[in-house]
Amino acid sequence: MRLPACYIIFAVLITACAHPALPRTDPIPVDAALSMQLAPAARTLDSAIAAGAAPGAVLAVSVGGRHFEHAIGQLAVDDPRPPDGRTFYDMASLTKVVALTTLAMMAVEENRIALDSPVVHYLPEFARGKGEKSRVLVRDLLLHDSGLPPDPIPPLWKHPGSRRAALTEALGANLDTVPGARMVYSDLGAITLATIIEKQYHERIDRLFAERVARPLGFTRMRYLPPREWRDEIASTEIEAVPGRPTTALRGDVHDENAWRLDGVSGHAGLFSDADDLLRFGEWVLAGSLGRTVPGALQPPRELVTWSVRQNHPEGSSRALGWDTPSENSSAGHYMSERSFGHTGYTGTSIWIDPTRDVVIVLLTNRVNPTRDTPKFGMLRAVVADAVMLGLFPDAVPR
Repeated sequence: MRLPACYIIFAVLITACAHPALPRTDPIPVDAALSMQLAPAARTLDSAIAAGAAPGAVLAVSVGGRHFEHAIGQLAVDDPRPPDGRTFYDMASLTKVVALTTLAMMAVEENRIALDSPVVHYLPEFARGKGEKSRVLVRDLLLHDSGLPPDPIPPLWKHPGSRRAALTEALGANLDTVPGARMVYSDLGAITLATIIEKQYHERIDRLFAERVARPLGFTRMRYLPPREWRDEIASTEIEAVPGRPTTALRGDVHDENAWRLDGVSGHAGLFSDADDLLRFGEWVLAGSLGRTVPGALQPPRELVTWSVRQNHPEGSSRALGWDTPSENSSAGHYMSERSFGHTGYTGTSIWIDPTRDVVIVLLTNRVNPTRDTPKFGMLRAVVADAVMLGLFPDAVPR
């Protein structure tokens, strides 16, 4: 029997939704002269990967709108295929700046949240737990000086309930110290801020990021929860020993155990991207930090200049709002300017932006494959950043 045409069309649509096609994207155009300047930086990265710092890596650089890209190594210790600028990597804590901080800036700009409002104003349940939690401000979550410990105790991945139940557990955490007293890098703070944003917009952060940031900017390969059909182009991370997770190397499932417990969607981890889209994001942020307008409808938040500057709170902290700035032994190396800002991810990722010199440096690796015990990775990000800056600016002097 021949099916009516409308049934056939419906079946095709259902199939397309069930098996989303991998976006076809052209690689970023690479500048030949810039490639010659940065050949020593490429060799530096090659040597580190050959020495076992990570299975593979992609370095992408933008300077004054010109682009350089270099990939080396393989997708995993057991996958000899080479990476390139369109290989997906687990962003880990780059999620905190690319997704969470960007959405927080938008929420402040739209008067959905205020930086100096108490967290309990938005999340009354945050008042549970020991310590002066009623004094914690939204700003403190971005500065990592809220007094929250680094991670949930016990870990969320041990929590048996739903995502909502795990978040409730996280929000009830005890403070380690008085709010504002010291900087302690905290995934719990990012989880809390993401929960505020989700509540204000009545939308989960992965959908918010897709609707408010990724799609307007044309990022087709930067997202949470990459479909299984895309996984052949994702660099593997660690072989996990967490109950309920696969014992093979993770590929497309978020590496961070607590983010995994939150269904792969959190403010502290969960985002995946390739180097091309991350470099474009860096250029968008760079434009905002310089007060420039950009082509297209989505302009960088007006206050990005303020958010990306070191706040010196608590005194001596290198943190900006969400972002970090160069400090001693920083992954930014020694030659990016004091005005630079960036962030790293546990899986071996980083982005650094220097508005003074109009530079963006993206380095993506899967240094946790097959294990997070990778002492050879060391200061790779800083060494590569130094090689890039000296290649671009031979007369540069250390900060």
